[in-house]
Amino acid sequence: MFNSLTGIITGKLPQTLYLETNGIEWELLVPDSSLDRLPPVGNQAKVYTWLLHREDSMKLFGFASLEERSLFIDLLKVDGVGAKGAVKMLSGISAAEFAAVLDEGNLAKLEKLPGVGKKTAQKMMLALKGKLTFSETSGFTARKAEKENPWIDVVTALTDMGYDRRQCEEAVEKLAALIIAEHEKSGKDTSNRAAVEDELFRRAIVELAK
Repeated sequence: MFNSLTGIITGKLPQTLYLETNGIEWELLVPDSSLDRLPPVGNQAKVYTWLLHREDSMKLFGFASLEERSLFIDLLKVDGVGAKGAVKMLSGISAAEFAAVLDEGNLAKLEKLPGVGKKTAQKMMLALKGKLTFSETSGFTARKAEKENPWIDVVTALTDMGYDRRQCEEAVEKLAALIIAEHEKSGKDTSNRAAVEDELFRRAIVELAK
């Protein structure tokens, strides 16, 4: 399973992203909401991925954040929602906004999403309200989590692997401060968030495995 790809964005089309990594250009199906959050063509980006593997085909889906990928996977649990349909839905709303809509019980707004009718909106409300994998409690959104914890993507990736969330948060907070201090002392660039996240993720796994 691919967790993410980091490379240079070579092209952007509606719900499609081209990303080059080490001479290989990947085609990913990406919600427009994620495309808007990713850097312009020619810039480096980290894209979180999900692979759909069937007997006759393979398709790689991409997302700007772990929250968006988690929401995409949650949507696939809803009866009648497929991968392409989920991408269309997420093209019209962010993960944080979607969580807020569910918390409010706003069926009317769900029905306005691309490819969603009244019955599908009702199914999503029934299946997902209060049950999103990136939500801890009703009313908790990715936007709030990011504000409270700037390393929420790393924490979410670790909890998805089965680690206790509280332990992940404690380990990530401690290691993030340590890594940034080490980088500043050695003169490394601390503005490259993707590089810091990758190092933080690797070191957190080692810490949690002790």
